[in-house]
Parts: sequence; C-alpha cells; structure tokens
Amino acid sequence: MKKTILTLCATALVCGCANNEAVENPLLAEFNTPFGVPPFDEIKPEHYMPAFELGMEQQRAEVEAIVNNAEPATFENTVAALDQCGALLNKVTYVFFAQNSACTDSAMQAVSRELSPKLSKHSDDINLNPALFARVKEVYESADTATLTLEQKKLLSETYKGFVRSGANLDSLGQAQLRELNSEIALLQLTFSQNMLAETNAFQLFIDSEKDLAGLPQSLIDNAAEAATAAGQEGKWLFTLHNPSVMPFLQYADNRDLRQKMYEGYTNRGNNNNENDNKEVVRKLVEARIKKAKLMGYDDYATFALETRMAKTTEAVCNLFDEVWPYVLKKANEELKDIKAEIRKEGKNFEPMGWDWSYYANKAKQAKYAMDENELRPYLKLENVRDGMFLLANKLYGVTFTQLDSIPVPHPEATAFECKDKDGTHLGLLYLDFFPRASKRGGAWCGRYRNQTYVDGVRKAPIVTVVCNFSKPAAGQPSLLTADEASTMFHEFGHALHSLFADVHYYGVASVPRDFVELPSQVMEHWVFEPEMLALYAKHYETGEVMPTSLVEKLEKSGKYGQGFATAEYWAAAWLDMKFHFLKELPEGFDVMAFEKQVMDELKLPKQIAPRYRTTYFNHTMGGGYTAGYYSYFWSEVLDADAYEAFKETGNIFNQEVAEKFRKCVLTPGCIEDADVMYRNFRGATPNIEPVLKNRGLK
Repeated sequence: MKKTILTLCATALVCGCANNEAVENPLLAEFNTPFGVPPFDEIKPEHYMPAFELGMEQQRAEVEAIVNNAEPATFENTVAALDQCGALLNKVTYVFFAQNSACTDSAMQAVSRELSPKLSKHSDDINLNPALFARVKEVYESADTATLTLEQKKLLSETYKGFVRSGANLDSLGQAQLRELNSEIALLQLTFSQNMLAETNAFQLFIDSEKDLAGLPQSLIDNAAEAATAAGQEGKWLFTLHNPSVMPFLQYADNRDLRQKMYEGYTNRGNNNNENDNKEVVRKLVEARIKKAKLMGYDDYATFALETRMAKTTEAVCNLFDEVWPYVLKKANEELKDIKAEIRKEGKNFEPMGWDWSYYANKAKQAKYAMDENELRPYLKLENVRDGMFLLANKLYGVTFTQLDSIPVPHPEATAFECKDKDGTHLGLLYLDFFPRASKRGGAWCGRYRNQTYVDGVRKAPIVTVVCNFSKPAAGQPSLLTADEASTMFHEFGHALHSLFADVHYYGVASVPRDFVELPSQVMEHWVFEPEMLALYAKHYETGEVMPTSLVEKLEKSGKYGQGFATAEYWAAAWLDMKFHFLKELPEGFDVMAFEKQVMDELKLPKQIAPRYRTTYFNHTMGGGYTAGYYSYFWSEVLDADAYEAFKETGNIFNQEVAEKFRKCVLTPGCIEDADVMYRNFRGATPNIEPVLKNRGLK
C-alpha cells in the first residue's frame, strides 16, 4: 500500500509539472483546436524532447501503479490498464513521427537520433518488467477469461504474446543482450533512413541545352525550369531523384547518356562510398537482427518476424513466390524482346540496359496499342482524382468529405477534410499532402496524428494523413497526374478509410498484420480505371469533357502491358528482403552488394531490371516497418483481387451490400480476429490466386 501511495504521489507531481510547462510547450497542453488536431504552427523541434521525457515518466509511474496494485491481477486492472497507459507519450509520438516523415529538418533529425535509444530503452523497461509480466501471465492463465468479450480475449492474447516476443522469458543475461540489440537496431534503422533522404536530396542534374530536353513532356520541362531557378541556376533545367522528376525523365528523355546518369544516380543511392553510404549500416543491421532472432530461439529473423503475420511461416511466402515467379519471368522476357525490337526499329543494335527499359517499353506500348500515357494526364487533374476517390467512398459506404479551411495543417501545402458517416456522425479528420519537398521523405504513405480509441465510453475519432510526392505543377498550371499517381492516391486513400472506419476499444487490437494491411489500400486501386468510374471523375482539365470512349478502350487494352517488368522488379526486391533475413549467420567480410548480385543471379533476373529497391535504399526493410515483409504487397494483392471479384460477381462494382460487408468484416474490427478468419468472414472462403494472375496479365 505504501508503494502505491508513493507511486500516486509521483504521478501527481508529474501532472503538476505538465501543467506548469504547458504554457510554453503546446505538446503538454490539451490541443484547444478544432477536432483536437495538433497546433502545428505552435510546435517547435525543441518542444518534442521535454514532452517525450515527461510522457515516458508518466507512463513509468502508471506501470508501477499496475505492478504495485495490491488487488489480484484482473483483465481491467492489469491488461486494460496497461493498454490505456501512456496517454501523453502516445500523443507526442504520433505527432513527432508523422511530422518527421513529412516536414523534417536537421533539428528534427537531431531529436530523432537522441530519442531513438531512449524510446528503445523505455519500451524494453516495460516489456522486460518481470513483475508486470507476472501479472499479465496470471490473467492469461486465469480460468475466468471465459467472461471476456472477443475483443478483450484478443487483447489479452496479443499482450501476453507481445511480452514473450519481447524477451520476458529470457534470463537476466539474455534480457541485457536483447536491450543492447534493440537499441542498436533502432539506431541503425534511423541512420539508414536519414542517409537515404540525404542521398536522394543530394543528386542534381542540371541541363543547360534545350536539345537535351528532347522527348520530355512540357509540364516536366516547366517544373525543371522552376526548380533550377529556385536553386539559383536560372535559364537551366534541374532534375532530381524525387519520383515525379526521375521517373518521367527515364520514360521520355531521348538523350541516352542523360538517362544513364539519372538511372545510376537513382539506383546507387547509399552506395557512393561517402558519409551517407549505407553498405556498412546494412551489414551491421542484418547481423544484429540475426543475433536477436537466435537470442529469441529462432533460426533466422524471417522466421521470427513471420510468426505474427497472416502467412505465419517462411514456407508460405516461398510457396507463393515459387507459384508466381515463372509467370513473371516469362512475361518480363517477352517485354524485353519488344524493347530490343524497338531499338532495331531505330536502326540501332546496342544491348539495352536498365536506363533503356522505361523509354523503349513506352515506345513498344505505343506501337502495340497506340497508347501514350501522356494522353491520360489532361483527364487526371489532381483535384478531379481526389474528388473521384471521395465520390467512390460515398457510393460504396455513404460517407462524405468536406474541406475545412480554418484549421491547423501539418504544412502550408496540406489540406484538411472532415469525414462524416452516412448518418452524419463524425468519423474522423483527413489531411492530404501531395507534393514533394526536401523536408519530405520519398514515396507515398498514410499515417496518423491520432489513433481511434474510446475514452470514458465515447469514441475518439482518428486524425489521418495521406502524404504523396506527386508532380508539382508549374506556376499557373494545374497538377496533372500520371496513371500511376492516380492509382497511388486511391491506394493511400484505402489505408485512410481503414483508419477512419476503425472502431475498437483498445490500442492493442487496432493494428492488423503487415501482410493484411495492404488489402484495404490495394482493393481501392481496382476502381480507378474502371469505365464506370472514369465517367464520374476523369474530365478534361480545360474542357470538362469526360474521357472519350476511344481512350478508355485503349486504356483497357494496354492496362496490363508492362506488368512483367513491374512484377519482376517488385518480386526481386521482396525476395532480396527475404534472403537477407533467411541468413542464419554472416560470413566474415560479408559484402551486401555482392549478396544482392548473388540473389539476382539466382533469380535469373534480366540484367536490365533492377530490384524496385536496391539494398542501400531499401527503406521498407532496412529502415524498419516491412522487415522480412515486403512480400506483403503481393500477398495482400492475392486478397484484394479476390475481394474485388465479390463486387464484380454481383454485376455492380458499386454494390453497397458487398461494401458494407467488407467494411464490417475487414475495415472496422482491427485485429479482433485472426486475419484469415476476417477474410473468410467477408468472402466465405480462402482467396483464389487466379484473379491476381489475370489482373496482372501474367496468365
């Protein structure tokens, strides 16, 4: 009892400090803003570390209160209490990491480096607390768990499993080793990501002759001119390694030497033997993960990681790869023949290389289907595509999105929308942040500034953000998206709907397995270029005319062309990720790039195709998040292709009954049930692989 009183006193002192400091630190006060969004313009980098420190202190006190509770351990006083503790830390964590991805700078990165080992230690202090684990175990083994709801049973199971997988059953020496490894892994992952961002931002290709711009779309040229002017090189054109610049350059630039420079700059990021080189970072990281896996009683890290995924075993992933790869390789080599034919048409006889693939594949596509992807862009004005995805959500689920102008935003370029359910109730808030900048990491993603939960029995709505790197328009011009960018927008919006529709009572059951999480996003891509959907949103930015039937037909016929390349580069990266984490030990002098080459050679991957992410810029796996998990996109694609069949089978791709069932079984319940159970609840059967092979034109 005395210990409990002391703990409560400590908590009171902590709260008192928070109230005093909140005047100067907005993170320590309630967010007095519409919908409780972060007051972004008030939060400075120097505010984060004090808030993190206080948040960790508060959570330590809350954990001690659980441990020292004189009452017998129950679900409510132990498992639920643990799930709900750390409110301040949770709040600050969401804000910081979302901003550090989208609006970082040297000060934010310095905070991140200081923070990484502290958060790792704090997490270990909780997960390796023997008295806390003893109480959780007591509840787990209790006979009265039958009275718990399905959600509570899953939280209990996940909590217990989380402790075990975090080393709770290790002896004191093993736990000390695990702490060191966790800290090392966290710092190496952070270093990798920061190096990759620096490498991406460092590359600049200035062009000063108009003849070297031959073949490039005018919109890309205009953007490059503006970028050069901003860089102090007026009268020139600047191209970078951000996707809206590098990808169309490789696809359209007639100058082969310049394509080579861009390609090699892109594919050698983190492999330039400079201060941002990632080769040694990767070697140390893979070695640390192997040590952690063995310490936890597993042969390799992949086996450890997949245990909690839908796939469950490495064999399941290998079987999927073995089933698909022959089709992929056959299709990629067919496309390579087309590329060689296009080169011969020009009267040339050189062997194509990586920097030639996109350029000549585009020419081959035009020759086969009279289809130039630039024809699509006037009909894919960013605002129209955005409104199209909102309309789709309304047609499927009845939800609406309303833009909010007087609300704090993460960046001046971001916009905010309120999402309401079909009955008018508030579901959550959505931020959209579309264009690249030096402070934003590459790619596209969906994140959160606040997770959905319940407080005192009342649903607390999520605050969701979709962040992309789309082609930024030149001054006075609209942003016209590529087909791939339009698909990306719908994809990330699918993640957003998953977050907005969430309705769970505990944080511990909110997240689905990594190889299931892409189902809600990838299924949305199926609607983007359906003729019925295009008729609703694909309107010419100047005339307002709907995309003509002739163009829609060309799009349908050509839509599967290039899937050999796309699937090959994807699976090459996914298999590289798995092979790194199949390793049971590292030989002396292990060379990560030699290992990459060995893996690609074993695949018989055409030399013209590089993995979508090479080792030194493979942030999905080496930066954390998708470690031994990049296969998840295709695993989920098997699910989403089969799920979309449920709509097609009704003859109505906007079928609201199917959509409601998908929402109820997949989007709303978090991971209250196992992923395979949730899918069968929706579809009535396990997924069939045939739809994904047909969708990609592989079979």
